[in-house]
Amino acid sequence: MLGNFTYHNPTKLIFGTDAMAALSDELRAYGPVVQLVYGGGSIKRNGIYDQVMRALADAGKTVVEDAGVMPNPTVEKLREGVAIARENHVDLILAVGGGSCIDYAKGVAVSANLPESVDPWQKYWVDFDEPAADLEVIPVGSVLTMVGTGSEMNCGSVITNHETKMKVGHVFADVRVFPRFAVLNPEFTYTLPRYQMVAGIFDIMNHITEQYFSGTDDNTSDYLAEGLMRSLVAASRAAVRDPRDYEARSNIMWCATWALNTLIAMGKSTDWEVHMLGQAVGAHTDATHGMTLSAVALPYYRLVMPYGVEKFARFATNVWGVSPEGKSAEELAAAGLDAMETWMREIGCVMSTGELGVTEDMLEGIADSTLIMQGGYHPLSRDEVIEVFRASL
Repeated sequence: MLGNFTYHNPTKLIFGTDAMAALSDELRAYGPVVQLVYGGGSIKRNGIYDQVMRALADAGKTVVEDAGVMPNPTVEKLREGVAIARENHVDLILAVGGGSCIDYAKGVAVSANLPESVDPWQKYWVDFDEPAADLEVIPVGSVLTMVGTGSEMNCGSVITNHETKMKVGHVFADVRVFPRFAVLNPEFTYTLPRYQMVAGIFDIMNHITEQYFSGTDDNTSDYLAEGLMRSLVAASRAAVRDPRDYEARSNIMWCATWALNTLIAMGKSTDWEVHMLGQAVGAHTDATHGMTLSAVALPYYRLVMPYGVEKFARFATNVWGVSPEGKSAEELAAAGLDAMETWMREIGCVMSTGELGVTEDMLEGIADSTLIMQGGYHPLSRDEVIEVFRASL
């Protein structure tokens, strides 16, 4: 195991069918004004909104609602949320929803107390600055209703700027950006449309592979990653058969949290190029995040596989159960990616960016929006970026 690191994750997780019973007590630790963040209103139709409002009332909170968070939160919406937080002097931001709501809440939390002359987008998502030590970062809590991003237990925030055609994730180093608590009831995910469930499942898988496909040392983090991937594959198949399979949905929720709460990144360089490719597609199409990843992942991994063939061969054997007998490392590695493709098609992933609205004439522009990462086995050239996108059409 290589490298030096510090691991600190301050988020309190409350998990299970009775998790909501603890929300009122968690809320009492914060001041009187809560900014309630949610999306398009599905939480009102499925009853989760009423449960949250009862908990807020029980805790004696004044609620300021901030609805309409879109699947890819925009810089315009961020500025709207900052204005709400400033005008109401909020003490806690409570995000009820999936990763987009929680990402947005974190963005508001680090931006609300900036000087009005400072543009949050420029500071945090262009310059990648950190909040000043003396800047008040508003605490964030969450009630999770869609799994995939792991945002409930990390300090990342992804914001989209349609004007500049950029979708950027900032993983803050400041631990104050981590949610203080997260309420995780797997039953809250039952009513999620299958497309969104599958998108979340692949997002989880790709979070793990982004960290796994880096480094050549014998690293404990890789063994943890392999176990998470095997669990996710088994649970995903069960959930596709029966979306109300509690065991499957609970395992998917738990995998999502541990896939991206920084644990399995310890001692790793990590890659993240699939996310850069997928986020560029999302910036141009507003397509569902997990499906942008599934559309570009295999073309990318098949291109870089020769540069990290031993890890790809290990992936085939330890995750997919491919027998190494009679196979070269290259053949075994290719069989592992074929096995992943079979699983992706089985559960219903989008396998082509063309399905998401990408056309040949868009490739240059999408390539312009793609950041190049250095932590994987082979940093892409611009020509290779376009090659991946062309292969994904």
